[in-house]
Amino acid sequence: MVDEQQLLRYIQQLEVYSVTICGNLLIITLVFTSKNLHTPMYFFISQLSVSDILLPTDIVPNMLYILLNNGATITFFNCMAQLYFFCIAESSECLLLTVMSYDRYLAICKPLRYISIMTDTLCLKLVVTFWLLCFSFSFTYILIILGLKFCGPNIIDHLFCDLVPLQGLACFDTFPIKLSINVLSITFMVFPSIIIVVSYVKIVHAILKISSNVSRHKAFSTCSSHLSVVSIFYFTIFIVYNLPTKGQASDVNKILSLFYTVFTPLINPIIYSFRNKDIKKAVGETLKKCF
Repeated sequence: MVDEQQLLRYIQQLEVYSVTICGNLLIITLVFTSKNLHTPMYFFISQLSVSDILLPTDIVPNMLYILLNNGATITFFNCMAQLYFFCIAESSECLLLTVMSYDRYLAICKPLRYISIMTDTLCLKLVVTFWLLCFSFSFTYILIILGLKFCGPNIIDHLFCDLVPLQGLACFDTFPIKLSINVLSITFMVFPSIIIVVSYVKIVHAILKISSNVSRHKAFSTCSSHLSVVSIFYFTIFIVYNLPTKGQASDVNKILSLFYTVFTPLINPIIYSFRNKDIKKAVGETLKKCF
């Protein structure tokens, strides 16, 4: 039997998931149909929306099933598949946020060369390369996980099949595998974060050199949305994978995992749409065409 509290949680999660999908689909549709959004920045935002659709779609349906059934079983194959697409979504977000920070760096620090450098061909090549890297990285990740030997009880004390709870189920020393996983994680997390930090240090330096307060505010507003998304994403990721995995910290871990897998994809399109004149204009034009 499903009690009222469970049903309320189910409805809330379903509403959040529905709004997330609709919001990100709207961003994708606007970018590809509105001429004023045919720029590198909005092209990358549309790809970020693809990632923000993939992530909750991989996690939420099974989570809703768990809510209705007070827990559930998942086959080993389905668990690996969930982890695979989870890795794809997370790694793609890392790489996309990185190239978006570089795009903002070029737009603010190299405005005269921006159009000649960030061409449509380069943007397309970057995105295709990134997605191929994410699929390859995630496949390698899964192959390493398959090297673990699991022994009962095979109970995952988490909302989905994530790396940390799976490692906790291993029944022998996992140090070599943990080392391999850490090397991969550093490649896809630390290096992108370094590029983002360096890009924004140069951006801030360039903005501070602008004499006009109006121009300075305008320059900062062009990257404030991206900076907000980067801060939320990396802050939650850092806490989730650096907190202890037992006791109360584990419960905090679950809440934060829920935040960056469900609520962050909901927040991203809102952040990029809020106070964005181009997107508001595109929405207005689309509504005029429809009605």
